[in-house]
Amino acid sequence: MTDLKITKVTAHIGAQVSGVDISQPLDDGTVAAIRDALNAHKTLLFDDVNLDDEGQQAFARHFGDLTGAHPTVPAVDGAPSVLPVDSEGGRAANNWHTDVTFVLNPPQASTLRSITIPPYGGETLIADAAAAYRDLPEPLRRLADTLWAEHTNDYDYAVPEEAVDELEAARRAQFTSRTYRTVHPVVRVHPLTGERGLFIGGFAQRVVGLSRGESRKVLDLLQAYVTRPENVVRWRWSPNQLVLFDNRITQHYAIDNYGGLPRRLHRVTVAGDIPVGIDGERSYAVEGDASHYTSVAA
Repeated sequence: MTDLKITKVTAHIGAQVSGVDISQPLDDGTVAAIRDALNAHKTLLFDDVNLDDEGQQAFARHFGDLTGAHPTVPAVDGAPSVLPVDSEGGRAANNWHTDVTFVLNPPQASTLRSITIPPYGGETLIADAAAAYRDLPEPLRRLADTLWAEHTNDYDYAVPEEAVDELEAARRAQFTSRTYRTVHPVVRVHPLTGERGLFIGGFAQRVVGLSRGESRKVLDLLQAYVTRPENVVRWRWSPNQLVLFDNRITQHYAIDNYGGLPRRLHRVTVAGDIPVGIDGERSYAVEGDASHYTSVAA
């Protein structure tokens, strides 16, 4: 086993990892140590990773079966599990979200690798949804514990349709070319740590039993706890970095503050389990079959 060094960067979320070369095959002890660090810190940063697409997929595969790149968006040519996160493909990531929560079993973990980095801006924010749950006042926590929310890829955009150009309109049409709707618990129990976290974000559009207007008010209230600055780590990208984050108990946001300059990351995600609420009930699909995209993790 390699001599891992884990350095916290904030009290609640985030750590830098050194002492391991993730471009090489990892032994079971090293993988277990990285998993333990991920459980503790929710998001991990690796510098000078020297990875290509094949190497990024190989690293992510240490933690489970890989998903496809995305249920509706094409992969990088020759790399079926690699999604290009490219400034030229639109700014859809500029909202708080957890990856692909509109399917029955969203990814358990996501990796992002820097490819093209602008000279300024373009940071990624990642928030600790478990700290957010702990921050809730007791009456709000009791309410959240009882709620379920429908997530869909046909979600409300911050910019209305009439304000977008043809390229963005085509990107939206592709993203929603197959509609998914899944109901998840608003409070999810992490299968490895037992922590409770707010499982909401941009794809959560309606609370079961509430109108859309009522749902928006409740979700916005809970979301405000997720995105408190104390619960957020801000990664400023450099070349040859990789960020690994726990998609079960975080949200993230790509900041559009780089003035239209080129920015490209590659994303690889690890297949996840079906979310479970505090009462032991599991999520259920309403519309859309994602079996072409992901297996269900045991």
